Amino acid sequence: MAVIIKTPEEIAGMRIAGRLAAESLDYIGAFIKPGVTTGELDQLIHDYHINVQGGIPATLGYGNPPYPKSCCTSINHVICHGIPDDKPLKNGDILNIDVTIIKDGFHGDSSRMFAVGEISAQARRLINVTHECMMAGIGVVKPGATLGDVGYACQQIAENAGYSVVQEFCGHGVGRGFHEDPQVLHYGRRHTGLVLEPGMIFTVEPMINQGKRHLRILADGWTVVTKDHKLSAQWEHEVLVTETGHEILTISPATNQP
Repeated sequence: MAVIIKTPEEIAGMRIAGRLAAESLDYIGAFIKPGVTTGELDQLIHDYHINVQGGIPATLGYGNPPYPKSCCTSINHVICHGIPDDKPLKNGDILNIDVTIIKDGFHGDSSRMFAVGEISAQARRLINVTHECMMAGIGVVKPGATLGDVGYACQQIAENAGYSVVQEFCGHGVGRGFHEDPQVLHYGRRHTGLVLEPGMIFTVEPMINQGKRHLRILADGWTVVTKDHKLSAQWEHEVLVTETGHEILTISPATNQP
């Protein structure tokens, strides 16, 4: 499958979907506290996507086996694709919520880290460095740059902080399809890989582990955890390659911060 260069009309649709994804993450933040279950958070996001935003949660029924919920909730040593359940969150947990909304056929895909109550300094550092990794990768996006440049920028921040980069999961092209070409690795060598062109839209979503990069997938077929049970963090934005650089499509409308 070739990389799809978006038309101006498609870019306009993606801007709307990206804003809605970010709005839903703004919305859910107020509900995250000790004692709340991820199942309750999932129901809130489901209802918000459908009843308030007029969209469809893309994850519900996606894949094989079909994903059973409307968002992903990855806690502590869960790297990605954690399935919401009825277990209450605890003070000190760190939580990634990953949402994807379909609006008028376009996908808005974003994730953020949230602190549950008071978290440790080590957990806070991991969250902050992971955000730096994402922003470093996004920062090099422009016409003529390569995907290797993006991966290298993420990797340098993570490894210089003493962390490791998950290699089995990556960012992806996004548009009318949930997962399109290209694959966007969060490690790599500069000046290698696909050359970026205006109109490309893809996610930058590094998964950074406190310990080693190795992982395992649980029996549910979705939940990915660190093999050493150390913490993992992830942030995700949708990024458009513009004529002169890039535009982040999933910036928080509430804070105007990426």
